Amino acid sequence: MGACSSKDGISEPKKAGATTTAAKAPVVGRNWKCADDLEDFATFFPAGTKSSCARHLTKEIWEEYKDKKDSAGVSFKTCIYSGVQNLDSGIGVYAGSHDSYKCFNKFFDKVVEDYHGHGVDAKHMSEMKSSDLHGQELAEDEAAMIVSTRIRVGRNLADFPLGPGVTKEQRL
Repeated sequence: MGACSSKDGISEPKKAGATTTAAKAPVVGRNWKCADDLEDFATFFPAGTKSSCARHLTKEIWEEYKDKKDSAGVSFKTCIYSGVQNLDSGIGVYAGSHDSYKCFNKFFDKVVEDYHGHGVDAKHMSEMKSSDLHGQELAEDEAAMIVSTRIRVGRNLADFPLGPGVTKEQRL
């Protein structure tokens, strides 16, 4: 996440949305311009915030990690900034690098288990043989509607941070 370039911290598309509802209205006092502005845990989540970030970020976890960075130099504050700033997030958490999951494990383990439904001891099972894939046969009229399919795989390069923590130089 780069620095906000707008003068008031709100991007142009959000300003244009004249049909905001009371539920989407900004909360008074939520004027953090960057992750480093996060200081007072008590101001992060108003009652009723439902994101995974809000559910799993406790005062104890905040106190333990608030001044720490992972091995790629990504701060815990950077990892949670989106969820604190955007209260309508479903998750609101972004690992800054592969090491974020280890460095901030007391937090990320809870978020991952909540979202994916498996704990830290779960093992990833990989089966790459297409002959072992079995699906339901489609009726001819249903099969005729399928024009294309897509599989999306997102990866990062070893020794480079993930999106929130990567610098312009590293991207280049």
